[in-house]
Amino acid sequence: MAALDGLPPLRDVIQRHGLDAKKALGQNFLLDLNLTQKIARTAGALEDVTVIEVGPGPGGLTRAILALGAKKVVAIERDSRCLPALAEISDHYPNRLDVIEGDALKIDFEAISGGGPVKIIANLPYNVGTQLLVNWLLPKTWPPFWQSLTLMFQREVGLRIVADADDDHYGRLGVLCGWRTNSRMAFDVPPQAFTPPPKVTSSVVHLEPIANPIPCAVTSLEKVTHAAFGQRRKMLRQSLKPLGGEALLAKAEIDPQRRAETLSVEEFCRLANCL
Repeated sequence: MAALDGLPPLRDVIQRHGLDAKKALGQNFLLDLNLTQKIARTAGALEDVTVIEVGPGPGGLTRAILALGAKKVVAIERDSRCLPALAEISDHYPNRLDVIEGDALKIDFEAISGGGPVKIIANLPYNVGTQLLVNWLLPKTWPPFWQSLTLMFQREVGLRIVADADDDHYGRLGVLCGWRTNSRMAFDVPPQAFTPPPKVTSSVVHLEPIANPIPCAVTSLEKVTHAAFGQRRKMLRQSLKPLGGEALLAKAEIDPQRRAETLSVEEFCRLANCL
């Protein structure tokens, strides 16, 4: 990447700015610039697109996104120590990088998106990644403001995102993602690609919104999935007892002896609509 964009190697940037990764912020810096380009390419064409990135750190992925032609990157960084490193990237790509210092969980992403085509690409901090994904899946209006999400998680979370019925990883997150998106595992990233190396393998997941998902109230779907997967080893007639049990299942035409992990997304939506 140094040859590609003329900026210093990331290790030099980190050393010069004293950027040791902070566990409290869920930081693991990705220094392999071949990998950052691979992540950015997974999002597809970036020309004429505004990319929102969460947790850019020293800017390895940011540089890849800009080098691959993104019209603009809006990067949200909570760690003020990283701002000088990001400012250097901004100087190198005039008017193409906006950095917002703040907590991503408190940001109105639609408001900062600028109104044009938006893709979200991020090596998400481990401690907030799942909550951010759920927030992006549940905006006020659908289809959402974003065209795609290309996100890195711990592999365990990635497997939960793409899981279907009868998969051991299938749960509330799989139902929510399966209801509103088409998702796929793009590739795994080994611990040694990061500084410091995490204890687990990571995975890049790509999600695209389904324009017309099954009509269903989010609150009802959340209640049903919470109850069903809260006691996933029990039959549905038992786990859904607080919501009506056998009467609810009969209304939805679902066998009360089945278990949560065997139900399709469509069946969960049917249960939610019968509540």
